[in-house]
Amino acid sequence: MITADQILLHLIGDYVLQSDWQATEKTKGSWAALAHAVTYTVPFLFLTRSPIALAFICLTHFAIDRWRLARYVCWLKNLPSPERYRYPWSDCSGTGYHKDRPAWLAVWLLIIADNTMHLLLNGVALSYM
Repeated sequence: MITADQILLHLIGDYVLQSDWQATEKTKGSWAALAHAVTYTVPFLFLTRSPIALAFICLTHFAIDRWRLARYVCWLKNLPSPERYRYPWSDCSGTGYHKDRPAWLAVWLLIIADNTMHLLLNGVALSYM
């Protein structure tokens, strides 16, 4: 479902083609998020011409980045843990991890969750749409 080509195109779209404006503003406003989602999707034309797959890749990328949805995944995964590992959302809203977690670690874990979400959804789009 997930290929090396897909991973390479994800890296190009998410890191090489993303401008500083897009990276800085995509969680603050929809125009920057949309511009990033569209430029992110363009390299996937090398793998598919399916308008449905391309639209799915673009729209899911927009939603994940615009509202930083990976932080909710990071926070929700701790809900089944023992109570001392469950923190209120207000203490975790930045990255999904407790504010006492080292910032460098919380940010990297958030980036990994974000990339995993993108790769998984892109794999669905490219395999089934």
